[in-house]
Formats: sequence, structure tokens, C-alpha cells
Amino acid sequence: MVAIDRIFLHERTGAAALGSLKAAGRAVADPARVFCVMDHIVDTRPGRGDQTLMPGGQAFITETRAAAHEAGLTLFDVTDPDQGIVHVVSPELGIVLPGLTLIAPDSHTCTQGALGALAWGIGSSEAEHAMATGTLRIARPHTMCVRFTGTLSVGVTPKDMILALIARHGAGGGKGHAVEFAGDAVTALDMEARMTLCNMATEFSAMTGMIAPDETTYAWLKGRRYAPQGEDWTRAVAHWRTLPSDAGATYDAEIVIDAADIEPMVGWGTSPEQSVGISGAVPVDAGERALAYMGLQARQPVAGIPIDAAFIGSCTNGRLSDLRRAAALLQGRSIAPGVKALCVPGSSAVKRAAEAEGLDRMFMAAGFEWRESGCSMCFYAGGESFPAGARVVSSTNRNFEGRQGPGIRTHIASPEMVAASAIAGMIADPRELAR
Repeated sequence: MVAIDRIFLHERTGAAALGSLKAAGRAVADPARVFCVMDHIVDTRPGRGDQTLMPGGQAFITETRAAAHEAGLTLFDVTDPDQGIVHVVSPELGIVLPGLTLIAPDSHTCTQGALGALAWGIGSSEAEHAMATGTLRIARPHTMCVRFTGTLSVGVTPKDMILALIARHGAGGGKGHAVEFAGDAVTALDMEARMTLCNMATEFSAMTGMIAPDETTYAWLKGRRYAPQGEDWTRAVAHWRTLPSDAGATYDAEIVIDAADIEPMVGWGTSPEQSVGISGAVPVDAGERALAYMGLQARQPVAGIPIDAAFIGSCTNGRLSDLRRAAALLQGRSIAPGVKALCVPGSSAVKRAAEAEGLDRMFMAAGFEWRESGCSMCFYAGGESFPAGARVVSSTNRNFEGRQGPGIRTHIASPEMVAASAIAGMIADPRELAR
């Protein structure tokens, strides 16, 4: 039984968990520890309200809103200035902190392990139990250290790091493990980059992913709304310094990857493990089902595959630093004719900051649509999609069959590769544009 410090709900499952709790005659034990956000099925088109393109989607929003208010929870509503994707909102407000336990009914909750928290995804019934008792029963995971040594080459990103890991060791490589990411290449990352790395621990089948807190973590958290203040901050940092793994600690499993060996990665198939470097090709032993769905052939180079659409956003790559890097490549350029391109900031705060820097104008001048924040077309649940059968290069985390809509062929990659590919009209190496 583990004590739970923070619980997040969202509109896709929040009403169900709160409704079931109420039906059982139980109350939320500590409403101050529970937060709710509208992010999964909200419309991201300008001027949005409660209406969604998903049939019946509005009821998810209105019912979750009513249940959250009745339970006395902190709610980041559709038009709230703090609205956004849960895994973006929580860190930027300092709700997640080193050493805390945090759960949410979303598999990418492990994103928040980047701040040294134990964060993992759960189901609605587990959320109900945690809200009622402040605890949750879990099976103790095995431990794994994934150590990225050396230095990343110019133009290689954390998205490429995690895709390289999954491609080399399989989508099930971390099953049953809590994974600590370590090594010189990890400690050199800024906080938002660390979140991208931890975000896809779930695609590695890990229970969670985390990075030991350090000076980068403390500097990033200081002054955020829910972070400790004054003397509490001093005491908190002193405690956080005790959290990192001991020198010489042993793990149940360990993987070492030389960061210098990683190049920009792109998914070619229907699982994140089906990814290769931009200089590579579809493997000789590629599965027939994946080839048929993606409309590709074995030995086909991934660079140059024509695309129909491009998407930048999600809890993986929808933060301000992601948008800055993509916009830098788009500046003074236009996307290829016939390509539909969208940029969806990860939170309303990210959107405002990007607009203050003029990034929105850079995206729109290049031909991208500029949207309100939310999960959007990371997955097909908001009712919006690309045309059936379209080939999309996407900064999201999953490329399963139908993930972005019926018959959609998704190539997951970094925001830089999405931007470069949108300009070229085909999968392209962002380092060529950078040069």
C-alpha cells in the first residue's frame, strides 16, 4: 500500500471515477490533493467552448465539471488560463515535486517522473480507490537503469533517445520495471527535454520512468505556484537532495547506450519499436501486417516517403521549447503544397508564451494551423482526424493502427523532423534545414 500525494483526473474518465465514488457513498478523502483538467476530448479550434466534434463528447465535459465542483476539487476548465494537457500543466504549476507519488488515469503520467517523482498511470477504479483512501495497492516493480553515456550529436533530441531505446530493446523491454534514466547525456538535458524522455517510458512497457532531481530540477521548480515557498523551499530542497540513487547502486537490469550513436529517428511501422534512424530503411524482416497498413516495402528508405499531413503537439512534444525549435526551422519557409499541418500547444500557458514570442505567426506564415491547447489529434477521441488513409508525420508518442483516425498512417518523430518534413512534403532530415 503506497500513500498517494497527488491525483489527476481528466474529462474522459473523471466523471466516471467521481460518479462511482459517489454511488458507493464515499467522499474524496482530501480534495486538496486531487486536480482535474479538461484536455483529452476538448475542441482545439479557435473560439471553442464545451462543444466537441466527438458525438456525445460535450457530456464528458459537463458531467466532469459538475462532479469536480461537487467534490471540491481544483478544476482547470476549458476556458481556464491554466488549462492544458495534464502532464504539461502539472509540472508547469509545480504540482508535481521530487519525491511525491502522483497518479492519473492516463498511461503517460510517467512524464512527470522527470522531476524525480514516482508517477504512473492507473485506471478509473484505481483512481476511485485512491481518492477515497489516499492510498493505492501496487506490485513492487523491478528496477532498471537506462544510462545514456557521452554527448548527443547536434540535431538529435530526447525524442530520438527514447525511440532509439525502444527500437533497440523492444516495446516490451521495460516490462515490470521502474526505469531510471541516467548518464551524462541525461543530466545535460533541460527539464522539458527530460519530460519528453520520461513520457515514452510507457511505450517501453515500464511501470514508470524517472530522472534523479538535481540543480536543474530545483531551478526550474523554484517560484512555481504549488512549489514550496520561503523556509519551506529550503527544507524541501534539502530533502530532495537525499533522493537520488546511491553511488554504486545495483539494479535488476541495466542498459547502456552511447548517445553519440543516435541519429534523428522516425517510426516506420505501427509500434514505436518499429523506428529507424533517418539514414536507414524499413527492415528486411518487417512484419507483413505493419507493411500492409503503412503502405511500405521492406528495404525502402524512410527519408523521402511522401506525407499528407504534419502534427506538432501532445504531452510528448507540445512544450514551449519544442515549439521554439520547430518554429526556428519553419522561419522564412513554407510547407509543401497539399500538406495539412497543425500546431497544438501543450497548455494555455505554453500558447500564451509562444504568442508573446511571435511563434504563432511563424507557424501560420509557414502554413500551419495554430490551435488552442489540448490532446487534439494525438489520438482519435476528440472527433477530429486527418483524411482516411493519410500519411502523417507526428510529434506524438504512438503510431498504432488507427491511433490518429481510421486508416491513418502515423510516423512518429521529433518536432524538428515534423517541421522539416512538412516543408519538404516528405520525411526529411531536420539537420539539412538547420545547416
